[in-house]
Amino acid sequence: MSAATLTSDKVVSMHATPSAVPAPAANEAAAPVAKAPPREPRTPISEILLAVFKAVFPPIAGMALLVAVWALLAAKGGSIPGPLAVWDAAKVLFADPFYNNGPNDMGIGWNVLSSLQRVGIGFGFAALVGIPLGFIIGRFAFMNAMFDPVISLLRPVSPLAWLPIGLLVFKQADPAATWTIFICSIWPMIINTAVGVQRVPQDYMNVARVLDLDEWKIVTKILFPSVLPYMLTGIRLSIGTAWLVIVAAEMLTGGVGIGFWVWDEWNNLKVEHIIIAIFVIGIVGLLLEQALLLLARRFSYGNS
Repeated sequence: MSAATLTSDKVVSMHATPSAVPAPAANEAAAPVAKAPPREPRTPISEILLAVFKAVFPPIAGMALLVAVWALLAAKGGSIPGPLAVWDAAKVLFADPFYNNGPNDMGIGWNVLSSLQRVGIGFGFAALVGIPLGFIIGRFAFMNAMFDPVISLLRPVSPLAWLPIGLLVFKQADPAATWTIFICSIWPMIINTAVGVQRVPQDYMNVARVLDLDEWKIVTKILFPSVLPYMLTGIRLSIGTAWLVIVAAEMLTGGVGIGFWVWDEWNNLKVEHIIIAIFVIGIVGLLLEQALLLLARRFSYGNS
């Protein structure tokens, strides 16, 4: 046998030998390839800037319009100080807002705190009386029929009309102002709480009747969670009314307070300070309103 024939046989033998690694079967499924989770599309910068613009620009534009109208009126009228004059007076006034040179000469900070104290006391007593009374009126039809004409008669009365009654009863200006806050704050809390109790679904009350729950459990487990949004709305309306009334009440009663401070600055012909007080009263009222709104949202989210 020749060498060429041997070589040819070896080549054939080598090609005919199966490979050491077996080939995958045709019907064998391929192993799944892990895919990365899709990335969330990023918010374009233009949309972020547009959202910021929509949130920031309208309030700034509104305040700029207010200042422009104010400056125009000051330039035309002459008796109203302009924004720059009020700004200069405010820098001096707030350089030491808590000075104390006696009961008739105190900084604006002490006057605001004194007014907030009266509002807090009167508002607190109104909540202690008004909220339970609202539950009673809303829970029992007889109590609703009994108190409805009383509330309808007294609620439209101007809060300042109650001030002479307070002076007659308490013989002092400070408790008379607190009494005025109490009587003007109580109505929204009574009405909103009673309406909330009356709007509790009847199915809840039927379940309580089936389970034979006592009245305390009905109030704490069923009525209170359902009535809470209505009650917080009444509280928010009451605090706004209380802060509105205290300024007028203090103008009439005197003493220490932002209302008395405004009247005293008018007697001293410091109109710049009166305008500053208007902004201070508005800012404090706005902060009180926003704080109660945040509280209402917090409890609403908790109950949802």
